[in-house]
Amino acid sequence: MTEWTHRPVLLAECLEGLRIRPEGVYVDGTLGRAGHAREIAARLTGGGRLIAIDQDQAALDAAPARFGDLLERVTLVHRNFRDLPAILDGLGIGGVDGILLDLGVSSPQLDDASRGFSYLHDAPLDMRMDQRAALTAADVVNTWDYAALRDILSRYGEERYAPQIAAAIVRRRERQSIRTTLELVEVIRAAMPAKALRERQHPAKRSFQALRIAVNDELGAIAGTMEAAIPRLNPNGRLCVITFHSLEDRIVKTAMAAAARGCTCPPEFPVCVCGKRPQVTLCTRKPISPTPEEVEANPRARSARLRVCQRCAGGLMT
Repeated sequence: MTEWTHRPVLLAECLEGLRIRPEGVYVDGTLGRAGHAREIAARLTGGGRLIAIDQDQAALDAAPARFGDLLERVTLVHRNFRDLPAILDGLGIGGVDGILLDLGVSSPQLDDASRGFSYLHDAPLDMRMDQRAALTAADVVNTWDYAALRDILSRYGEERYAPQIAAAIVRRRERQSIRTTLELVEVIRAAMPAKALRERQHPAKRSFQALRIAVNDELGAIAGTMEAAIPRLNPNGRLCVITFHSLEDRIVKTAMAAAARGCTCPPEFPVCVCGKRPQVTLCTRKPISPTPEEVEANPRARSARLRVCQRCAGGLMT
């Protein structure tokens, strides 16, 4: 099989977290370069199956070469992982033994300047992970009002200069539409104070993150998938989620904690009347971080955090 230089983040930790059974059925909801998926498929045998999902057609086009002979154990699906219940229903699969979600933007998307994710190369303002989607970053930048722009820059990018940047975008587009990545970078730079431009981090990094999240509704997809994924796990099945910033991690942490808690009665109630039981047990009280050795070998892994939970043996929460 061809060797690939791609380094999947927290690979050993994910494989340990999934506890793969050779005859089991598993889902990789974010195929990307297939680094995790290929290792999962390699651990399956005759009856085992991997459902590999990606909304980016480029990832699916590259998959046969990356899987090689392992492709016979894999079902490729071109959809967003938020559609997991419909995907499994369409395949006639009631429950699975493990689900992996790597929420990082895949390297091919970042490295392909034409996709418009990078603030370092000039390209049309696109940022769509799924090229079939209608909304682009250019649409957001040129049509959303000041309040909406300020809100996403502040919430999704945690950009402290969100008001100034949003105002600068509105002023610029009144004269001329902002159509390319470097045009937007120019507007962002001009809106920020000199001290911010001297920081190590690129001045447009947070704004580009915010736009990417908004264009692809990333946080909505994560929240919906967390709610939908746990009930589709078989008893003792595992859910492993890799996040890359605090907004994602907060959603995953909250969802897993809620599923592990079960009872939703007010604390002052003397006995439980809701009848709900825990759906999962938490395998990671604190997220797993990459080792210093992994970060040195793969700097993109620096901010990765892995959380794992296991479906309770008792079945669905009532």
